[in-house]
Amino acid sequence: MKINTKRLQQHFESMSEIGKIGETGTCRPAHTDTEKKAFTIAAGWMKDAGMKTRIDNFGNLIGRLEGKDSTLPVLMMGSHLDSQPYGGRFDGVAGVLCAIEAVTTLKENGIVPNRSIEIISFADEEGWRFNKGLFGSRGILGKLEDGELSRKDKDGITREQALKDFGCDITRFKDSEYAAGSIYCFLELHIEQGPVLDIANKPIGIVTGISGPLWLTVKLKGVAGHTGSVPMPLRKDALLGAAEIIVAVNEIASQIPGDPTVGTVATINVFPASRNIIAEEVEFTIDLRDIDLDRRHRYEKQLIDKINAITEKRGLTYSIKEDTNSEPRYCADWIKNIIKDNCIKLSLDAPELMSGPFHDSLALSYACDYGMIFIRCKDGISHNPMEYSSYEDLALGTEILYGTVLDILDKK
Repeated sequence: MKINTKRLQQHFESMSEIGKIGETGTCRPAHTDTEKKAFTIAAGWMKDAGMKTRIDNFGNLIGRLEGKDSTLPVLMMGSHLDSQPYGGRFDGVAGVLCAIEAVTTLKENGIVPNRSIEIISFADEEGWRFNKGLFGSRGILGKLEDGELSRKDKDGITREQALKDFGCDITRFKDSEYAAGSIYCFLELHIEQGPVLDIANKPIGIVTGISGPLWLTVKLKGVAGHTGSVPMPLRKDALLGAAEIIVAVNEIASQIPGDPTVGTVATINVFPASRNIIAEEVEFTIDLRDIDLDRRHRYEKQLIDKINAITEKRGLTYSIKEDTNSEPRYCADWIKNIIKDNCIKLSLDAPELMSGPFHDSLALSYACDYGMIFIRCKDGISHNPMEYSSYEDLALGTEILYGTVLDILDKK
């Protein structure tokens, strides 16, 4: 291998100490001092690779290796260093650290690229703190939506305040946006976060596309009452209605066995949340994803019809807020072919597979061609301290990423 596997492992181990929870867990919320510490050590490694670093006004960490012709669109790589509140050591981190290792290897081999290379750790890919993800990657493309800065976290801190505390100037977002055509292509290495590669006993996968996520927040309103005195037929129980809708989400998403559609309710808030008061108000999130947009639209309609029927039956009122709505986005064939050629050079049989989770590549796909390399993760576990990818697999993926970068740089 051309990359330094020992150095790569040391970088992962050092990063895992920042925001560490328990033995193997990670909690690095976006726009926090903890994420800033992660940026500081990652920026140090970028500088060792010959890159100049900065943090832009969206809270993205950016390292730039200047090319011979700085007017050419940049080759961009990266992922994110923020984590889930109860996350693992590899989600997002792999895309940043493996990209840094690839550029470090370029420097050690005396290769000065014709076009500049940038590595970005994008701000708030995860989306849990403010319930809206891909913030930094959408930000650099001018794709933020109205009201995003006023979103609050569980402590009542707005994103606007969090960005200011992080050192960003929210009045200068335009200065941090990338002009149309200024990004040549985007590469992202990521752990699979699913079981396909592990079951197939394959260390590396080539991504074909990313499922389109639809995120909804549903609020049901009923009538509170004493649980001991209100007869069952007369109740307007918001939690009972929510329970029926949650079951409907599962039934709709799984109606055709083998299809890649997934539907999930993972958060729920109940008011007044007393054991002897009938729930008056319930708010919960729905996550519906599919690689087939027409099918997702059909399932969304089925879901809305179910919500209408259930709330009417239970005497409830409801509202639905759309938080995220993205269509599926497919990887560029020419990049997939380059990744495949580099797998063949290492005698790797790398299957092609889709990504159910969204990634920063989803946002970048609207600005340029993109390609993704997946790394096997044990039992497909992610967003969990048990998340694990071996350093051997990560090194293989980095070697493929390095070869892919070389081949792309050779293109005119």
